[in-house]
Formats: sequence, C-alpha cells, structure tokens
Amino acid sequence: MTGHAPDGPGLLRNFVGGEFVDVGSRFTKRSPVTGEPVFEVVEASQSTVDDAVAAARSALRGPWGRMGERERAEVLRRVADELERRFDDLVAAEVADTGKAISQARTLDIPRGAANFRAFAEIVATAPTESFTTVTPAGGRALNYAVRKPVGVVAVIVPWNLPLLLLTWKVAPALACGNAVVVKPSEETPASATLLAEVMAAAGVPDGVFNLVHGFGPGSAGEHLTRHPGVDAITFTGESATGSAIMRAAADGVKAVSFELGGKNAGLVFADADLDAAVAGSVRSSFTNGGQVCLCTERIYVQRPVFEEFTARLAKRADELAYGWPDDEATANMPLISHGHRDKVLGHYALARTEGAEVRAGGGTPRFGDARDGGAYVQPTVLTGLGPDARTNQEEIFGPVVHVAPFDDEDEAFALANGTAYGLAATVWTPDVGRAHRAGARLDAGIVWVNTWFLRDLRTPFGGVKASGVGREGGVHSLDFYSELTNVCVDLT
Repeated sequence: MTGHAPDGPGLLRNFVGGEFVDVGSRFTKRSPVTGEPVFEVVEASQSTVDDAVAAARSALRGPWGRMGERERAEVLRRVADELERRFDDLVAAEVADTGKAISQARTLDIPRGAANFRAFAEIVATAPTESFTTVTPAGGRALNYAVRKPVGVVAVIVPWNLPLLLLTWKVAPALACGNAVVVKPSEETPASATLLAEVMAAAGVPDGVFNLVHGFGPGSAGEHLTRHPGVDAITFTGESATGSAIMRAAADGVKAVSFELGGKNAGLVFADADLDAAVAGSVRSSFTNGGQVCLCTERIYVQRPVFEEFTARLAKRADELAYGWPDDEATANMPLISHGHRDKVLGHYALARTEGAEVRAGGGTPRFGDARDGGAYVQPTVLTGLGPDARTNQEEIFGPVVHVAPFDDEDEAFALANGTAYGLAATVWTPDVGRAHRAGARLDAGIVWVNTWFLRDLRTPFGGVKASGVGREGGVHSLDFYSELTNVCVDLT
C-alpha cells in the first residue's frame, strides 16, 4: 500500500484533503488468524478530524460541488474500474484485516465493492424526482418540481465484519449525491479502507471529497467525528448500543442519521419445506463469515414434525464445516475478529449452558497445533432446549451460533420470530406461496427472505425496525438520505 508511511512498512495512515498524514499516536492491528501484529495504525487526533472535516467542506465549495449527476456518475464508474484494477491488493487487505477465506473475499466482498459504485452511478443518473402542475387561486397554473442537493459533509462509520462492502455501500451513494465524506473504519479493519483512499486518488476524485480517519470510538476519532459541528449527517452500521450513543451525540446539532444496527434474526422452517434446501440455507445463514454478519440467523424455529430431523442434520453439517488457512479454497470456518470478541462469544456459550441449553454441536474452541492456536477461533455451535425469553435467545451474540426450537402452527411461528427487541431480517422456508406473503406482512423485519438468504438487489430498501435501525438504504432510498429535496414553485401565469 502507498498508504504506508515511508519509514515503516505496515503503517496505515489517515487520508485528509488528498494526502496521507501520519501525525498522531499509533495502535497495533493483530491478525485474527494467528494473533500476530500485521499493521501499525495512526490514530486520528481531534486536530486531524478537524482537518478532515475542513477538507470536506472545502471540496463542496470547489469543482465537486458544481458537478452534475452525470459527471459524478462517471467519477463513480472510474472508482469501480480502479477497484477492479486493485482487486488482488484489496483481497489481501481484506483477508489481513478479517481472517476470512480468500475465496469469500474474491467472490463477495471485493466484487460487491465495485458493484456498489456502478449501481449508484446508474441510480443517480436515472433517478426521477416529482413534479406537479398546480391550479393557482386565480385560476392559472404553477409548476412544482423537486431538486436534489447534497446534504453536505457526511460522517461514515462502518463496522469490521464486512469492511469494504459496507464502506462502499455508504460512500458510493453519498458521493453520487454530491456530498463529501469523512470515513471512520473500525479499528479492527483499517487496511481495505486505506486502500480505498488510494483508489479514490487514482480515480481522480477531487481532493477532500473522500477523507479517512483511523481510531476508536469514545474519546477517539469516532466521538470526535460524531460530535463535530461541521458534520451535517451521520451514517453508521454496527451494534445498537453504539447507535444510541451516536444518536445522542447527533441530537445536539439536529444531524440527520441513518443506522443499520444489530439483529437477533429468526429463521422459520415449516414442515412442508424442502429440508435439503432449508438445512443448507440455514448453515449459510448461521455460520457465514463466522456468524459475524448482521443478517445472520441466531434463532431457528422448526415445525414440530420435522424438528428432530432438521436439528440433527444442521448439527452434523456444523461439525463438518472445514477449518483451514485463509488461502485454502476449502476453508469454511474463519476466526472471529479479535480475542476480545472471541471471549464475548465464548461467554455466551457459557451463559447458554448455565441457562440449560443442550449443545448439539460445537460449544468451544478448536485446536490446530500450529500458529492458528494464537488466533480467535471458536466452533460453530448449535443449541437447543431454551425458552424464547432466555438471554441466549434475546441478546445478539454475533458469532457462529444458533438456537433451534420447535413450533406447532403459523401464528406461533410468527409470534416467536417477533419476540425480540430487534427486527432486521428473517428467513422463511416453505413452498406455500400464501404463507410466504403472510410472513412478509407479519414479521417484524426490514427484510424477509423466502427459500433463500443474503440474496440482494441493490435497488431495494434495506434496513431494520425496532432496535435494528433507523431509515433505509438502497436504490433511491439511499439517495433520499444523502440528499436534500428542495421544491421549486414557478407561477406560470
């Protein structure tokens, strides 16, 4: 990476006003695979955050602020091209950050990053606005039409689980609408965000339009950014408690916020489901990315006639998921992001046992006899035997763990699925079309998948209800957050 400081390979710097800067204290990023140091990262001070916000504000007053939608769309396409040119570098950065398998980074994370820029280039260039012809009191005509304007300086705060994918999911529509951004990636995943800064520069994005500040939350770059009076809007993906803290900080300046927060997602398996598909889909929805996806399933409710068969098959598949190094194409199990997060997940495993859960698969940590024993691995885990109000079934764990419980009828299934403070996503396995539509209407979730999981159309609304979020992203829904609509009324008489 050219984002490395010249005096130290492996040092990741902040990016402000088109330049990498390395003023500030440093912290160590460790490999989730082995626990060994992989990067030193410059932590942004309050002064660096001030400079980044000022650079963004200056960019809005420059040529970027005068570009039309089609010109900005062309810039986004150049960014997508450059992401594809740096494909291998981005894969390496994403794997170093997260420990995920190279096969996943190659097929999901990096391609989606480029796809996000291409999708929003098309959306912003073709998105309609409303217009109305109005009869005036005098009997004449007036034309009302809407104009999109950028919100201004947008703080973009993203988590560590899908770092590049989620970063581009926010930056692409923000830039498409003409904003300038200050990005704060997770301290656990600084590398791919630093590479994205290089990509922006190489693609000709004007200085100050994209700024990057590394650091932590409270007392660090995250808090400096969310409380900054020069920030006009904040978009955040992460846990609900952090979202609440950011909302309190944003309230002082009445800043617009868009939050995609935690989930305790339910899967419903009906007796008429294709069990092969339901088991395979539930393995993916429970254990993909080490269970570290906000959309992962942590509760599965299975209709009683097929409960035992489904649970036995799911547990068997969980035990069979392959461990390996990230560059092994067969690797299915990845480490958790850090030792701290591993300890949190293992604490939930212990809690489940205390609450009386039966461990049907996993429940501990694997041993390798090599450097991976210093990593942050846990076993994919299947639990049964707990009631719906158990903490294990109410608190987001964010690891490769799922609890399976029976239900008898459709009404009970929907009630069980809705029985948490969260409402992000749900999966439903049934060939009954009527039941599928009823589920879509009755489940408290921002997205309901029927006979599939993680299938996304980037034009569709995405977000959660209840404690799972505020607002929607995707398609014109993203444009509505990242732009202000001004109505222009012209008297034609």
